[in-house]
Amino acid sequence: MDKKYPSSTKVIVIGGGVIGCSVAYHLTKFGWKDVVLLERDQLTSGTTWHAAGLVSQLGPSATVTKIRKYTLDLYKSLEKEVDHSAGLRLNGALSIAQTDSRWQELKRQATTAQLYDIDLRILNKEEIKKNYPMMSTEDIKGGVFMPGDGSADPSGVTHMLAKGARKGGAKIYEQSPVETILTKNGRVQGVKVNGQNIECEHVVLATGMWSRQIGEKIGVSIPLYPAEHFYVITEPIEKLSPTLPVIRDFDSSVYFKEDAGKLLIGIFEGKSIPAFNKTNQVPENFSFGEFPENFEHFQPYLEKSMKRFPLLEKIGIRKFFSGPESFTPDTNSLLGEVPEIKNLFVSCGLNSIGIGSGGGVGKMTAEWLINGHINEDIFNYDIKRFQKFHSDVSFIKSRITESLGDLYGMHWPYKQHRTSRNIKTLPHHNLLKGFGACFGVSAGYERPMWFSLDGEKTEYKYSYNYQNWYPAVEYETSNTVSNIGLFDLTPFSKFEIKSDQAHENLQKICTANIKNEIGKCTYTHMLNEDGGIETDLTVVCIDHNHFRIISSAATRERDKFHIKKYLSDGVDLIDVTDDYCVFGVFGPKSRSLMQEISKEDFTNENFKFGYAKNIKIDNTKIWTQRLSYVGELGYELYVKISEALKIYELIIDKGKKFNLSNCGMHA
Repeated sequence: MDKKYPSSTKVIVIGGGVIGCSVAYHLTKFGWKDVVLLERDQLTSGTTWHAAGLVSQLGPSATVTKIRKYTLDLYKSLEKEVDHSAGLRLNGALSIAQTDSRWQELKRQATTAQLYDIDLRILNKEEIKKNYPMMSTEDIKGGVFMPGDGSADPSGVTHMLAKGARKGGAKIYEQSPVETILTKNGRVQGVKVNGQNIECEHVVLATGMWSRQIGEKIGVSIPLYPAEHFYVITEPIEKLSPTLPVIRDFDSSVYFKEDAGKLLIGIFEGKSIPAFNKTNQVPENFSFGEFPENFEHFQPYLEKSMKRFPLLEKIGIRKFFSGPESFTPDTNSLLGEVPEIKNLFVSCGLNSIGIGSGGGVGKMTAEWLINGHINEDIFNYDIKRFQKFHSDVSFIKSRITESLGDLYGMHWPYKQHRTSRNIKTLPHHNLLKGFGACFGVSAGYERPMWFSLDGEKTEYKYSYNYQNWYPAVEYETSNTVSNIGLFDLTPFSKFEIKSDQAHENLQKICTANIKNEIGKCTYTHMLNEDGGIETDLTVVCIDHNHFRIISSAATRERDKFHIKKYLSDGVDLIDVTDDYCVFGVFGPKSRSLMQEISKEDFTNENFKFGYAKNIKIDNTKIWTQRLSYVGELGYELYVKISEALKIYELIIDKGKKFNLSNCGMHA
């Protein structure tokens, strides 16, 4: 039977999992009643239906913790409001540590929990054994117990949110696959569903593991990809306590949850298996699909589970589950308006914590959509933290083999990914490597973090305490204070505006008074319409009606999006980030070095702080700014990529006279 869809609506949410239903619910709750949700199959199909349903309050940041706490509070209140059970079982959650470093990490979390008023108790191994005698505790250091955590029923939560959305006025249609997202002049116009068009002002993609390929069809980069995700459910276990908490054994990459008298054992392994390897596409009809059993892959974790719960050696397995779960490059969610199409929002990439974050993520998406911006510090979830290459199959498939395991891996300071590296290397990369650079990734660039001393190994030895790179950075910083440090600032985001309206536009979108004088630099903020800070950056007047904007490497797409949003029609923003290498020559002897490599007059009277101009080095024109991040005299050199290797070699060679040292980002 053909469905009768409305010809138009304000918002269309695509996807009827926990996230899509949460977005629809919150839109209606905040006053936007004209909402249509389209689900290609049935509610919960895709990933939600097979979720383990864990809920926890504590996150890695204040905002994420706020999201999780709100989610749990919403589930508690909404099931009474709409008279539909969320299946909450708040028996608490116990995280245990086998190593000293993990124990330190858990105790750090315990300190953080106090900041957010979360009830958390530190337990020694004897207390854990007393409370949970079925567990083997000989090899553990201790654990932390959060009484307010637990699990929810994924289906119950989703249908509860859907019921709330309908109550608020949303229309929900199952068996309604969206064929096309309709756009015009770079803006959402509507969708085509079951051969019918629905016009709308906004579209929210809450399409889970299908999101990347949906985006690809319309030129939108959505960096996530599904991995094969595993759990098993045992045969019934006699005397298994129905109040057993969720137990996370991070060092074994395993978690345990009581499931109707049985034990569910799930894993977050260090090296995962990308799904759908033959086609790199999630089949359209993979709504409730499962993968073949893979006991070989699961076996090592089952053995670890038996060591933790010895009784499992005599218990059979009733269900082996393997299904798709999508992950992002950094295991953070993807939220917000995409940069490619106006009024197209995403709310996906939940990295196996969709049930535990669904309420807060839906709320934040709705607020973002209604207000046009978000005033929370949510950059780690904003899709605009990524660039186009992050959604390339070659990049994302390799990265998710590692990022799935990051959830249970150690969360070290400055931890660097091993997979999908060397995406962008500098022209002088091999020279930096030869000087002992230890590289980290910044906006895709391989960027020196520090340089080894005396032939030491250039790799991190991760710790929460003394860092192995401290001596190197001590040398780099002290040498910059005494002599000269050479810093590679190439990943800086760099944009240009050339227009007779350029200055007028910059005055509108910047807080500072932008100097309309060739060679003058202005440090400034840009704000949203509520006066919230969106970014801080430097604007420099390159020429008449020609300005360059320089911001941080990480915020390239986000800053570009914000600036474009408020530019007048006909005023274009040009991204020149990858056109230039940037060398920071900083330190008390930097002026002497600059006079050595250029005939320009670098005296203070002729080249003042905060000014910039073109100079010549080795007959090459180079835009140079007298700015410094390190509190010393210094210059930033903007060198065309094709000339960068030559200029770098010259600076190194002439810098020997002044005891110049390469310096990394830690310095």
